[in-house]
Amino acid sequence: MSTPRSQPDDRPATAISPDFLAHTVDLDRFPIHAPDAPGYREVVTRVRAQLDDVGCSVLSGFLRPEAAAELASEGQRLAPRAHHRTIHTNPYSSPDDDSLPPEHPVRIFMERNNAFVAADYIPADSHLMRLYQSPTFRRFVADCLDEEQIYEYADPLAKLVLNVLRPGAQHPWHYDTNEFIVSTLLQPAEAGGEFQYCPGIRSPASENDEQVSAVLRGVDDGPVRRLGLKSGDLQLFYGRYSLHRVTRVEGNGHRITGIFAYAKQPGAIGRVERTQRLFGRVTEAHRAAEATRVRADQLRD
Repeated sequence: MSTPRSQPDDRPATAISPDFLAHTVDLDRFPIHAPDAPGYREVVTRVRAQLDDVGCSVLSGFLRPEAAAELASEGQRLAPRAHHRTIHTNPYSSPDDDSLPPEHPVRIFMERNNAFVAADYIPADSHLMRLYQSPTFRRFVADCLDEEQIYEYADPLAKLVLNVLRPGAQHPWHYDTNEFIVSTLLQPAEAGGEFQYCPGIRSPASENDEQVSAVLRGVDDGPVRRLGLKSGDLQLFYGRYSLHRVTRVEGNGHRITGIFAYAKQPGAIGRVERTQRLFGRVTEAHRAAEATRVRADQLRD
C-alpha cells in the first residue's frame, strides 16, 4: 500500500476557501486539509483497508451537523428538478434474452423509480458543488482510493447528481458503470430506504451468475450487507463489482443522496442510452463521446 501524497492537486480555476472546508467538514476528526498529519494518514489507512476488505467505507459524521443541515436544505430545494421515470430493468440495464433460462440474472427484471437531479441544475455556489470541486477534497478521495490522481467527471449532467427517492420509490439491484462512487446522504428516508450491497460479488473475470441470481430471487441473502447511513456520512464504494440497491422508501419524506462522480482518467462521459434514461436528455458532449468510446472491461454493464 502506498503512502498518501503530501500535497493537494490545487487548480487555480477552483477557488475554495479554507473557511468553507472548516465550516463543512469535521476537520478535527477528518483533517483532509493536512495530509502530513497523523490523523490524515490514520483515516486514509482505515478507508483503504475497508475498501480492500468489503469494497465500502463509511466516514460517519464527515460533515459538520450545521453543514449537513444546509446540504439537506439544498437537496430539498433541488429535488423537484429530478427526472422521474418508472421502468423495469435487470441489474445490467440491458434487454431481455429469451435464449437464457428464466432464473438467469439477465432475465430478472425489477421496478426502478428513483429519480436524478442533473449537475447542470445544481448551482455553482451550492455547498454540494463547492465540496465536489474542492481540490483538497478530491485529493483526499484519491488518497483513500490509493490513486495518484483522480479527475472531475467530464459529463455535464452526471458529474454531480442528486439521487431522489420519493415515498414508494426504490433503486433496485444494479451495478455502477464507474469503478467507484463517492456519496453523502443528505436526507434519510422516514422509514425504509436502506442501502444494501454484496461486496465483490462479481469480478472482471466472472459475472458469477449463479450467486447473483440467488440474491436477485431472494433465495440467498448471505452475501448481502446492510448500512444504516445517516445524514452527513461520507461513503466511498466500489459499485462496479458490488451488486447494490436502496430498498423501497416508506413514510412521507424523500430520501436524497448527493453523488460525486470522479474518474481515474480525464474526459470521462456517460453513454448516450444510459444518460437519456437517467436524465431524459443528452448533450452534444455525450454524442461526441459515443463515437470514440472504448470499453474498459467486458462486463455486461
